[in-house]
Amino acid sequence: MSAIKPCCCVDAIVSVDERGQLVLPKDIRSKCEIKPGEKMALISWKEKGNCCITLVKADNLTSMVKELLGPMAKHMMKK
Repeated sequence: MSAIKPCCCVDAIVSVDERGQLVLPKDIRSKCEIKPGEKMALISWKEKGNCCITLVKADNLTSMVKELLGPMAKHMMKK
């Protein structure tokens, strides 16, 4: 029997300052290989009345969109 790995976990609790900024802890930046000045895409959605956000490296966003939408586009073109 194989163990099911969780898709995500709570790595840190961060605070938003009066200017609306938050700091990603150093261990998280290291784990995710986030460099100073690197652009991040903030993706938000509503789930059961809660606003959820995810950060994705902007350089990875294009390939992620293609990966998600590619199969959908192919399916639509078959019709």
